[in-house]
Amino acid sequence: METEVLKIDRENIDDDIIRKAAELLKRGDLVAIPTETVYGLGANGLDEKACLNIFKTKNRPADNPLILHISNKEMLYNLVEDVSEDAKKLMTLWPGPLTMIFKKSEIIPEVVTAGGDTVAVRFPVDDIARRIIEEANIPIAAPSANISGRPSPTNASDCYYDLNGKIPLIVDGGDCNIGIESTVIDMSEVTPTILRPGFYTLEYIREILPDVVLDDALVDDNKIPKSPGQKYKHYAPKARMQVYVGSRASDFIYKKAKEYENKGLKVGVLVFEEDMERFEGFERISFGDRSDLSQMSHVLFTALRKMDKLKVDLILAEGVMDNNLGKSIMNRMKKSAAGNIEYL
Repeated sequence: METEVLKIDRENIDDDIIRKAAELLKRGDLVAIPTETVYGLGANGLDEKACLNIFKTKNRPADNPLILHISNKEMLYNLVEDVSEDAKKLMTLWPGPLTMIFKKSEIIPEVVTAGGDTVAVRFPVDDIARRIIEEANIPIAAPSANISGRPSPTNASDCYYDLNGKIPLIVDGGDCNIGIESTVIDMSEVTPTILRPGFYTLEYIREILPDVVLDDALVDDNKIPKSPGQKYKHYAPKARMQVYVGSRASDFIYKKAKEYENKGLKVGVLVFEEDMERFEGFERISFGDRSDLSQMSHVLFTALRKMDKLKVDLILAEGVMDNNLGKSIMNRMKKSAAGNIEYL
């Protein structure tokens, strides 16, 4: 089976493509769809067999729950037992890159929650995703549209690379705006807890909910993550990756790149735009302007996949300080590098 890729114009959304995607989802097929964060591998979130197919297609661990995507806030109330006042405050950030965890209602299949009593729900801002969900009129389970463990796809071609022949359709909505997955907050307990950092940072969320905390595992690498999915290897390029953080990072990367090159290794370099010139001669990709980390989050996963295509032996990357959006970026980089982070 050759996977069909349908390009959709965001300025003039084709209703026929929306309907085709929705019909496939309603009949139990999988469809890769764009969101503002990364591309999602969509299935009918109320269809146990369809959701099981997500796990099979992605080779996803069975204890890693799925996020249900909705097209309006009213859909939430059929999926969960209760919506707290704190959750209602956070819903002011919907639609957007925010996932909230609630006690689930009885209509949610166990495969979606990995047998747990809670369900994760997100209301994406992406017009294409919302139109597809609205047309299908069902919540869509949609983890990242890649093989588990690989960098998340932020464009249709990366979805195609991983999933061609495994699903019938990829809806090509161009590059994702944000480039890293949503912030996940557990609202099912007394204290709201961030389980996965994302575009909405701890500092930002605290302006709405001052009592919100980070999961212990985001502070201490020796702690077991509350979110099952956070314990698995994620976002990994094929090459070994080393990340350096600090004011001397660029100098250190240059020195190391020369050393490894002299040993006969093909070195890939990921640095900020102002440092690109000095790495002429190496395989190099820019993270954009150092002063705007949203550029870095936008290109991170794409850059890792490009390094795979360049068949480098080693990736040397410049990291950032672990605060604000930097915490979300470093969460992904630590997993991509298997914890190989050096602070200078």
